[in-house]
Amino acid sequence: MSEKIKETTPVKLPPHSVSSEIESGPLPSPLPPERRVGYAIVGLGKLSLGQILPAMAGCKYSKPVALVSGDEKKARKVALQYGIPETGIYNYYNFDDIKNNPEIEVVFIVLPNSMHEEFTIRAARAGKHVLCEKPMATTVAAAQRMIDVCKEGKRKLMIAYRIQYEPNSRLCKKWTREKTYGKVRIITSFHGQNMGDPDQWRLKKDLAGGGSLPDIGIYNLNTARFLLGEEPVGVLASTFSTPGDKRFREVEESVMFQLFFPGGAIANNTCSYSIHANRYYRCHADDGGFFGVDNGFTYGDLQLEVSHVKNNLEWSARPSLGPEKNQFALEIDYMSDCVLHDKTPYTPGEEGLQDQKIMEAIYESARTGKLVKLERITKLDAFRGEEPE
Repeated sequence: MSEKIKETTPVKLPPHSVSSEIESGPLPSPLPPERRVGYAIVGLGKLSLGQILPAMAGCKYSKPVALVSGDEKKARKVALQYGIPETGIYNYYNFDDIKNNPEIEVVFIVLPNSMHEEFTIRAARAGKHVLCEKPMATTVAAAQRMIDVCKEGKRKLMIAYRIQYEPNSRLCKKWTREKTYGKVRIITSFHGQNMGDPDQWRLKKDLAGGGSLPDIGIYNLNTARFLLGEEPVGVLASTFSTPGDKRFREVEESVMFQLFFPGGAIANNTCSYSIHANRYYRCHADDGGFFGVDNGFTYGDLQLEVSHVKNNLEWSARPSLGPEKNQFALEIDYMSDCVLHDKTPYTPGEEGLQDQKIMEAIYESARTGKLVKLERITKLDAFRGEEPE
């Protein structure tokens, strides 16, 4: 008889190394396929095909059971690759028919930003829970409507902030909160990439809502909030777009923005759409140390870094947490755990709404050249749900 998810325990094998060696960790303990939570993947672009669907092969509690695409030929091909029946193939017009498919429990929305609101609302009204890619929406009002409809239908809404489920960043959060290397005073972060085709949807204002800020700068913003657990009380920002560059006729190229937190920390952030890919963050503390993650916002090849002065010696290290875990599998399985055990997601719609409010303040500051004050929120982790195990 299959066990409940919390009672699932891994097979134990005798150790093959001496006790001084690092343990490899428990063996996988997946649910039987028939008991895993079924997902409909909405949008079959690069992220779905390159990351999300492959990650589901390594999930313990989740499985793909449906695809939604405007390209029927592509959807049929992908369905064959992942063992999804033809009855699980939908398009954007008959999407509402998912209400008649009990295999679908969660809809994972991987569409251009301006479409998140429509398909979140349609999914919730079809009786399905929603996992939505970031940014949550293109306006504060749209984000609030998504939350309201999901609450009205008693459906869970989680925003796919994979950094908050990734082990290296979770350790940095622990060090920050526990003041392991002193109080974090400054966070520096950088997220850049070089965009190509000027006609792609991320460079269209009506589809993306903005340029580098909502697409990649949101990682800088959300990670700083996650590490500190605080909400900023003010933002100061500037934007820049190279004159004549066809890529940036509608959206901004680069953004530099500072976040001021009530505990005294400042986060200095830069995001850009016109440079060689480079992504990292560092937390600078006041007790002789700093720490952070190189490649900190990427899908893989993350590297923890620590530098600390102790006993008049300065040491630097790049410790490993063992074999790298797939970030998409972690966040998807966490969503499934919330569905199976009726938990409030750690990154619910309210978390995405808060980022949307702050991004609008960043744009306002860039327009006016002035500091924009934000509502003072004293509660730690004010917009987050239940901690992942």
